[in-house]
Amino acid sequence: MINFSKLLAEYGERVPGYEVGVVNDREVRAAAGIMFMLGMIVIFVGIGYNHVIVARVYLTLVFLDLSIRLFSPSYAPFMLLGRFFVRNQKPEYVGAAQKRFAWLVGWIIFLPMMYWFVLHWDITFYKILICVLCLSIIFVESAFGVCLGCKLYPFFLRKEAQHCPGGVCEVPTKDPIQTFSFIQKIIASAMMIGLLYGSYLFLAKTDSRTFFGEFLHEIVLTDQQLYDENEAKMEAEFNAEDDDF
Repeated sequence: MINFSKLLAEYGERVPGYEVGVVNDREVRAAAGIMFMLGMIVIFVGIGYNHVIVARVYLTLVFLDLSIRLFSPSYAPFMLLGRFFVRNQKPEYVGAAQKRFAWLVGWIIFLPMMYWFVLHWDITFYKILICVLCLSIIFVESAFGVCLGCKLYPFFLRKEAQHCPGGVCEVPTKDPIQTFSFIQKIIASAMMIGLLYGSYLFLAKTDSRTFFGEFLHEIVLTDQQLYDENEAKMEAEFNAEDDDF
């Protein structure tokens, strides 16, 4: 039987050699990867094809998972899925306190989303932008092991975080393999700029074939570009009608 008093008083697992409660960061990152993958599917299937129920079920599951994590990550559904996939890997213990704070921030962000998309379905650009922001944060944690909420922990709670992923709390000295030469900086910067510009060209220049594609297409264009595009379409339709006669 779950002892709720103990869960509230002693957050995280007690592991010999660690003076504070910890969680397995491998589980956390695996859970984040699963949430990100499902979130991308929801965006393309749920929003792109207007299957509202898919988005509502996913958001409800994520909100429930975050709510459980605030008491004990050991019983959160996505955390248990993550544990299953990394059960044969050596644990990487990180401080539970800063993770709990990060999950609290995520829970607060999800509160308005539960109203906008679960209780009262209403899609706007800014609401979708919040969804994309949440997925980006989840992706960064899953792919790079960077917990953005954890970085806010010392500023709001006036406490130093302990046992951070990768030892970043201890401000380690970078090894030569972790640094960038001048040429490497140019290549990495060019790659980033190319990806961003290529994404813009794809969204701005290609024909939209779904509701979501049209939504993204309109986002990246200015009002003048949208006006010119509509004028060009109307002119093309007018010329096509003339040709029929």
